Amino acid sequence: MNILILTGKFGMGHWSAAQSLRQQLMGSRPDASVEVVDFPAYALPNLSGVLYKFFNLMVTHGRHIFNLFYRITGKGHPDARPPFEGLFLDRLAQLLSEQQPDVVIATHPLCAQLVSRLKEKAGESMSAHMEEGEPLDLPLITCVTDVSTHPEWINRNTDCYLVPSGEIRRSMERKGVDPSLVCVTGIPVRDEFRHLSHRSEGKERELLIMGGGLGLLPKDNAFYDALDRIPHTHTTIITGHNRRLYERLHGRWENIQVEGYVSQVWDYMAKADLIVSKPGGITLFEAIFARVPILSWPPALQNERNNAGWMVEKGIGWVAGSENCAREIQEILLDKGRLASAAYHMECLRRQLQAGTLNRMMDVMAREGRVVA
Repeated sequence: MNILILTGKFGMGHWSAAQSLRQQLMGSRPDASVEVVDFPAYALPNLSGVLYKFFNLMVTHGRHIFNLFYRITGKGHPDARPPFEGLFLDRLAQLLSEQQPDVVIATHPLCAQLVSRLKEKAGESMSAHMEEGEPLDLPLITCVTDVSTHPEWINRNTDCYLVPSGEIRRSMERKGVDPSLVCVTGIPVRDEFRHLSHRSEGKERELLIMGGGLGLLPKDNAFYDALDRIPHTHTTIITGHNRRLYERLHGRWENIQVEGYVSQVWDYMAKADLIVSKPGGITLFEAIFARVPILSWPPALQNERNNAGWMVEKGIGWVAGSENCAREIQEILLDKGRLASAAYHMECLRRQLQAGTLNRMMDVMAREGRVVA
């Protein structure tokens, strides 16, 4: 079986989900070919770097513009036409011709929109000209990577949706999606998060602080001074690709360990009693599978606000009142009851997810040539 996973690096969550899906599929189907393609980089090889840098600047310094765009498009209708449709569809048709996939999985809404549109146009072409060989029947699976039902994720030629929660499934049904096409699988995470062996409880607590790939963390040294004074607590701070922040923080405090970009985040989660991070969809589900409660920085982006609201509603974490939240961190760390309650609700969520759904779909796909949700 030839499986093509299409994604984009608008933030690393979509890319991370694609890699996790690839790991899962390769583990269950070692004879399959599973390819992950950064589609904007494929379609615009000379411009994608600039496009991604602009996106990073937007979410860092132009959040009000991002949120306005997100809200406006959120009021639109499903099955919207993607930007630069003509150019992208030509490049997508070329990619599919090269790869000849049996099924496409999209972890970014742009990719899902484009595959849906290409299937529709192929159908129109076959109706008009009775041509064969077009990818009309190419199965499309869309993997939603935020706790959200933004219309950009919903497209009429989608054969199956993999969604984070039952709430998203019900919301999609209200928006006209056939519920039989929606599977509640959670957001894909690497297998290592699913099988963590947590350390035995000791005298010293472990706090994990993550700033994402961009290393977006508090700038005030007083915040780190306060963390260093939390009794019997060791703190690990991961600054991602923010080298300047790493150099500013590294080695300055006795009880704080500073790391740059790390690939094996699960090793740090296995030791943690509490995570402090942005409420990205991937991070939330990594924490859920690791069963480590999470305190979110005040979310600035609208999709992260949606994620944070769901997190609080489910009782698996909290949203800090401000960026400099050392006092709140200490209060939570010292309250074993709150931590235990959040970990319990995380375990309940884990048990509700439909484990093995994707593998079963691939088995049906291999036998019958179609996706059955």
